[in-house]
Amino acid sequence: QVQLVESGGGLVQPGGSLRLSCAANGRIFSRYAMGWYRQAPGKQRELVARITSEAGTNYADSVKGRFTISRDNAKNTVYLQMNSLKPEDTAVYYCNAYLRGILEYNYWGQGTQVTVSS
Repeated sequence: QVQLVESGGGLVQPGGSLRLSCAANGRIFSRYAMGWYRQAPGKQRELVARITSEAGTNYADSVKGRFTISRDNAKNTVYLQMNSLKPEDTAVYYCNAYLRGILEYNYWGQGTQVTVSS
């Protein structure tokens, strides 16, 4: 079982920055692919950014060049640095941990609200 706890959300003006953090328990954090997803009111949850156990990354087109995902395996933490924020980035952001081997493991955090507004 992996528990994920997000932090760092809040209210920011357009053009501003936030850094989200997701702390995980568990001894094999480094083996998980970690992702950030978001869900805006009335919309489906969507992938924002993902980082593999080998630190390969991919991003949604809407955030490329503005957001950066990273991980610190020593701290069991994954980060999402969000720059040049736009009102359309407003959503609840969720952390995800995924591991597929003989069995499949998929865990979610409780979410953190990000609001971009003047």
